Amino acid sequence: MQMSQLVFKSLRESPSEAEAKSHQLLLRAAYIRRLASGVYSYLPLGLKVLSKVSQIIREEFDRVGAQEVLLPALHPLEIWESTGRAEKMSDVLIHVETKGGSFVLGPTHEEAVIEAVHQDLSSYRDLPAIVYQIQTKFRDEPRSRYGLMRTREFIMADGYSFDADQEGMRSSYRKIYEAYNNAFGRIGIPFEAVEADSGAIGGDVNHEFMSPADIGEDHYAKCPQCDYRANIEAARRRVAIPAILKNLDELPEMSFHYTPDAPGVDIAVEAITKLGVPLTAAEMLKCLVAKDAAGNLFMLLVPGDREIRVPSGLTLLLDDEFEQFPFLYKGFIGPMSAQTNGMSVIADYSVAAKMIFATGGNKAGYHVSGAVLGRDFDVDEFQSLVVVREGDPCPNCGEPLELVRSVEIGHTFQLGLAYSSLLPQASFTGSDGEQYPYFMGCYGIGVTRLIAVIAEHFSDEKGLCWPVSVAPYEVVVVPLGASRSAEVQDTAQSIYNELLGLGVETLIDDRKLSPGVSLADVDLMGIPLEVIVGSKSLAEGCVEVKLRSDGTVLKVGLVDAVSLVTERLRKLK
Repeated sequence: MQMSQLVFKSLRESPSEAEAKSHQLLLRAAYIRRLASGVYSYLPLGLKVLSKVSQIIREEFDRVGAQEVLLPALHPLEIWESTGRAEKMSDVLIHVETKGGSFVLGPTHEEAVIEAVHQDLSSYRDLPAIVYQIQTKFRDEPRSRYGLMRTREFIMADGYSFDADQEGMRSSYRKIYEAYNNAFGRIGIPFEAVEADSGAIGGDVNHEFMSPADIGEDHYAKCPQCDYRANIEAARRRVAIPAILKNLDELPEMSFHYTPDAPGVDIAVEAITKLGVPLTAAEMLKCLVAKDAAGNLFMLLVPGDREIRVPSGLTLLLDDEFEQFPFLYKGFIGPMSAQTNGMSVIADYSVAAKMIFATGGNKAGYHVSGAVLGRDFDVDEFQSLVVVREGDPCPNCGEPLELVRSVEIGHTFQLGLAYSSLLPQASFTGSDGEQYPYFMGCYGIGVTRLIAVIAEHFSDEKGLCWPVSVAPYEVVVVPLGASRSAEVQDTAQSIYNELLGLGVETLIDDRKLSPGVSLADVDLMGIPLEVIVGSKSLAEGCVEVKLRSDGTVLKVGLVDAVSLVTERLRKLK
């Protein structure tokens, strides 16, 4: 390809809306162009990278026996209502009203894929089966940002497995897990598979594939001493539970304190301390009220110095919902008599470790101190409810955990019966003639986000530095001052033609620009190898071969130039 024919015009300055390095460079190097907030067009260079990333994923899915399909992006609203996700994911669904009825633009395809394949997977003889697609998705993100990192329209490689039993599902899961590792390994980005929370997708066992990044909006906990890795939403810490206190009635009685202007933990600690009861936030019990889909109330208890992780399936009450429950005094809630008022109490394990707390007094303007677990309040269930922080003990070995800022690049789920139990058609006929639901898995890789993550990792102050595996071109030939030297022009053209003949993806900068502008542009584009042809080097019978990733420049004789380039490419691959 000749650069004079390429749809390409570099930008010298980064657009004002581009915060992330990857966003700036992809715009400046004409890989993408913004159409609207969170909506981008892919220019020829960007589409080539997108195609290469997609092909690596496609090859690894194919390698484990998955079959490619293409599902509609436009989904009838009723299939989302059938699983309850029309409401559960209402904050991200984009609705479309047409002459044919109400639709949504698919953010994911669990319901749609079941509709597509259930007739073809109707018998146990048809199982197992894994299908996947590389398809455009839509999510009404409240705040799209960082270019391709968080968008409203994006491309995802999503797979779905169908098995007759749980062991078969686990086997399919292991295959796709392996495919993920191979795909990310071929691309060359750093990543780790971590335990994760299932969120709106559902299911039990699942893993996120996280890539460390300074602009990451997620964190995962990592133990440097063992193999424990978990997303911040799923991470746990070790809590030492001491022997249960005995003779609770011999402890001082719970005391009430008038704290009219102290509805929050920090303010309450200050107010109670001023009343002569020294207190820290860790000795305060934070009480939050949540509800499940059926409207049942739960009280969640964590120490006052910790952030809570709300269990899956529960949502915290909104401010205006407290008015429905006269026994709840927002800002002054305590666990005493919670069960009497119809609430189940779930506490973090650390509550059992301490047992004695100050907390809300269940009366407007009042807090209490000396509330004792087992005497003044009871807990129905203990769970890991606190968000893990740096230095917390690893749940496996007890060593301090590290938090790694990161970007999610893939997610794998063992769905089990989460969807097939809701959809009668998601079933097959067993060998005994009875109907059974599929055991399912689902798997997603954010392809367009992956491009941004690669750009974050493989770039420097001059521009992008693509790995050969995903680069739009493998080599760019740069003739310097070709308009003034027929020798430079002819030599560059000869090298270009020879590389093309060998099947090397090659670009030649045939634009009539100054050497400085031309070199700046090719550095910005990030092609792995640059062959620079100039009058000075030709006078020595040489050309220069530059490795874009580290800036290394080698002078090589003309007769050896092409063989050196192909050898370097083999090593880079």
